[in-house]
Amino acid sequence: QLQLVESGGGLVQAGGSLRLSCAASGTVFSISAMGWYRQAPGKQRELVATITAGGRTNYADSVKGRFTISRDNAKKIVPLQMNSLKPEDTAVYYCNAFFRSQNYWGQGTQVTVSS
Repeated sequence: QLQLVESGGGLVQAGGSLRLSCAASGTVFSISAMGWYRQAPGKQRELVATITAGGRTNYADSVKGRFTISRDNAKKIVPLQMNSLKPEDTAVYYCNAFFRSQNYWGQGTQVTVSS
């Protein structure tokens, strides 16, 4: 019902910015909760930010004030604006959709922050 494709990852210096985007296909996007997660080498996947169908947002403490999640239901995209990046933000970032108790995942995009 949902397919997700991430883009926008890359290499950036500490203090820089990147904008990730998640493009979704499927008819239930506008009523699905969406989110971004990340997984660093040797670590478990962790929540970065989520946004409900109604636009309510939630952030991990480690990214509050630096990252902003949004959604455009008409274009079926979920951007993640990342500012003031730190080396510890280095990870593979995954887009997630949650609908009717089922999780959908994209393939991930690599973000590397150099010090």
